[in-house]
Amino acid sequence: MENLLRSREYWSVVETGYTLPKEGVVQTDAQKKILDEMKLKDLKAKNYLFQSLDKSILKTITKKETSKQLWDSMKMKYQGNARVQHAQLNRLRREFEVLAMKPGELINNYFGRVMVISNDMRNCRENMDNVKIVEKILRTLTEKWNYTVCSIEEAKDIDELSVDALQSYLLVLEQKFKKEPDEEQALVVSYNEGGSNRGRGRNSFRGGREHGRGHQNYKKATI
Repeated sequence: MENLLRSREYWSVVETGYTLPKEGVVQTDAQKKILDEMKLKDLKAKNYLFQSLDKSILKTITKKETSKQLWDSMKMKYQGNARVQHAQLNRLRREFEVLAMKPGELINNYFGRVMVISNDMRNCRENMDNVKIVEKILRTLTEKWNYTVCSIEEAKDIDELSVDALQSYLLVLEQKFKKEPDEEQALVVSYNEGGSNRGRGRNSFRGGREHGRGHQNYKKATI
């Protein structure tokens, strides 16, 4: 919302507001023109704010005369004072500390979870620099990424590695992992195809093995 208001050149009235002249003060035509322009900007900014808010939230907000008053009310209601922000930050720190990649989770999903918490912490004025996030991700990837993490730490300067670059690199490797055949599954399929006597019981398997040895038809690869 702040970015939208800045792009429309309305952020100044939201951030600092405007001052009405005191009673009895005579304004020049130029001053009146500037005040009218500020009032129009303020109305347009309020319009954007009203459009962005859900109706259920709008009903809980008391009437505000200016966009600055409306913005300050929203900040207090949902961002809270210093004490509330400190409590929120402590909760986010705990979540960030225990955050770890789940088995089978995709790289994009995990990076998304990490960045949601990181950005929430930044909104609470926590210093979440790039290195801290990169190190957290490398520390909490699943075991199948262990060799990849070691190679990254040896070949790259972690202090210079951005989150986007790390995500891009891991995505490429993830695609390669998907293309490689599952060795375990290949062994199971090979065994099932060769073991046609599997259902005849242990004795029949032994008999077949002895029979195979006698006729020199014993195939280690099939077994």
